[in-house]
Amino acid sequence: MSIASVRAFFAEKAPDISVIESDISSATVVLAAEAYGVEPARIAKTLSLRVNDRVVLIVTSGTSRMDNKKVKALFGGKPKMLGLDEVAEITGHEVGGVCPFGLKAPLPIYCDVSLKAFDVVVPAAGSTHSAVRITPERMAELTSAEWVDVCEHKPQDSMPQV
Repeated sequence: MSIASVRAFFAEKAPDISVIESDISSATVVLAAEAYGVEPARIAKTLSLRVNDRVVLIVTSGTSRMDNKKVKALFGGKPKMLGLDEVAEITGHEVGGVCPFGLKAPLPIYCDVSLKAFDVVVPAAGSTHSAVRITPERMAELTSAEWVDVCEHKPQDSMPQV
């Protein structure tokens, strides 16, 4: 059902975007990067969180880490990851395929600014073997996402170690 709901979402809102499928699992950032031939940071991972009585989805760069203090300040409560059973029940997507497209019911969606470093990102498309290639701006536009800054910012990895 889940990949079908994502296909239906794009058929209606962006018929120029096609769901791509992989024979190998793309259930983790590392696997997805390998499956779709991109660096892990370009994978757009979707975090399913409960903050107080609200469920929100936050899409971040694959190598970014959520900053709990920033999330708490933004949403007014401590964030907790949804349980495995809750994820599929609430989003309609299985863990490893969660994305902001074709949701079971509307949810607030937030895109972290970490995604803006890329011209194209690769979020899942409802299953552990599917994804789409999309610009971060278009993803935010199609899902009515709000841009937020909720991840840790690390110094450049290219800095020499002393």
